[in-house]
Amino acid sequence: MPSHDATSLVVGITGHRDLHPADVPAIRAQLRAFFLQLADLYPHLPVVVLSSLAAGGDQIAAQVALDLGLRVVAPLPLPEALYREDFGSAGSLAAFEQHLQRAEILELPLRHGIGVEAVAHPGPARDRQYAQAGIFVSSHCHVLLALWDGCPSDRLGGTAQMVRFHLQGELPGAIERRRDTTLALLGLDEETLVHHLLVRRGTSEAAPLLEGRWLTAKDEVVAHSGMPETFDRMFRHQMEFNADCRKYAEAIAADAAAPETTNATPVACPIHRLFATADWLARIYQRRVNRVLRIVYLLAAAMGFTFFLYTHIATHYLVINLFLVFFLGGMGVVLVSRRREWQRKYLDYRALAEGLRVQSYWRRAGISDLHSPAFAHDNFMHRQDSELGWIRNVMRSASLEGLLVPAAAGEAQVDTVIGEWIGNSRDGGQLAYFAGATALRERMHRRAESAGLLCLWAGVGISVVLAAFSRWFQPHFQHLLVSSMGILSVAGGVHEAYAYKKADKELIKQYHYMQRIFGAARRRLAGCRGVHEKRQVLRTLGEAALAEHAEWTLMHRERPLEHSHL
Repeated sequence: MPSHDATSLVVGITGHRDLHPADVPAIRAQLRAFFLQLADLYPHLPVVVLSSLAAGGDQIAAQVALDLGLRVVAPLPLPEALYREDFGSAGSLAAFEQHLQRAEILELPLRHGIGVEAVAHPGPARDRQYAQAGIFVSSHCHVLLALWDGCPSDRLGGTAQMVRFHLQGELPGAIERRRDTTLALLGLDEETLVHHLLVRRGTSEAAPLLEGRWLTAKDEVVAHSGMPETFDRMFRHQMEFNADCRKYAEAIAADAAAPETTNATPVACPIHRLFATADWLARIYQRRVNRVLRIVYLLAAAMGFTFFLYTHIATHYLVINLFLVFFLGGMGVVLVSRRREWQRKYLDYRALAEGLRVQSYWRRAGISDLHSPAFAHDNFMHRQDSELGWIRNVMRSASLEGLLVPAAAGEAQVDTVIGEWIGNSRDGGQLAYFAGATALRERMHRRAESAGLLCLWAGVGISVVLAAFSRWFQPHFQHLLVSSMGILSVAGGVHEAYAYKKADKELIKQYHYMQRIFGAARRRLAGCRGVHEKRQVLRTLGEAALAEHAEWTLMHRERPLEHSHL
């Protein structure tokens, strides 16, 4: 089993139960080729198969995956005893029993207000339960593999409806939608991908077995012969994240084991472990980006200094060569940073870490449960560049891993989450973090403004001296004063550009805002009368935090390192 500190490529399965018997060997061969193709395209992104183990397509795909040594997670739509009754043949029941021994089982709870007696026999309640299982698979997979005859169908929870739901978010019938975001309701979710294998059903001779095709949805469903470029980029970013996780695994583990970083969060939470990894990587790349910024702006200032030195003091060719050296040095540093994508990784990993932080606390507080089709990844950064969809992909696989590890979620756990997540302004939690970070940033900003003003007024003072007393100074001393004035102007301009690039003002405003929302949540929680109200407050707090971190990411992406106009 791969490490849970790395993300996976989750393939959800939906398929007909009554596949044409003569086509089964060819279907197995195509499924095997499909899984091997994914492994070849993304060798450092382990494939996990999400299959309900229903007769027909689900069982065939699960068996092929198991034969290839892949993990299979089985979300069962009904209690195991009832689910066994749905297998109409001894062969499919035997296969189900075998798969239970090798797959990781996740028994989905019945929908709210539905008892076991309501789903004990075929009917609308049972159909809605199957549809809920399909929604769960759709919500947690990166690719939906559909063994489908291509024909539309009105059957609730059937393969045709699951494909339509995955691509367009529409599912007729009295059932919750997978996402409750405005963009998804308008059909603007462009992050869903289906691999369609055209199959025949029963004894039909209507359609031969064809090669698979990729389906995406924009204004309408679009077919592709190969992996769409947008999704290929997302999966490759996931691979890069996995590579960084492996590269720095020892350092991350050592940092997590240090006494000053140890906290009360249970190490059994796989989402928290992934958060700690993403947070560590974000801090590493942040330091690299800050180092590059300082070097680039210092070199820019040095270019200005050498220019004034050359024009007013020492017109020697070595001086102008220094100008070129500083320029090429700055270009080289930026090119190295751009080639290694330090800034992109810093912003992406920081956004991922904050999303996982909320996801982890929601899981521990019992907010994201199996009854609801809405999860943290469904509401995070949908307005951003579609390339950032890899972050939601990681959150999808993290959500699945979290659900596989049972977690107590009583009132005591909710109170623990409140203490760890929100805390207070003096010690612990986000309130203490934002209070300290705000004070530090404000001090740094005041110093930066003071330094800029000092350069400005020093230059103005020199200009006043020159205007009043220049006729009394020797020409060489006049050149020296003019050079000093120019150098101070360059220093002030470089300093202002550096401050703009760091976005300190905006960051201080964000910290103040985060202090307010966490403080408001703390006050609301103090007046809550029960665990249900506390969970509602924590859910709202998480949604506000996710929205704010999305804005932060967008702001910094609009100020990329390579686009400096200094």
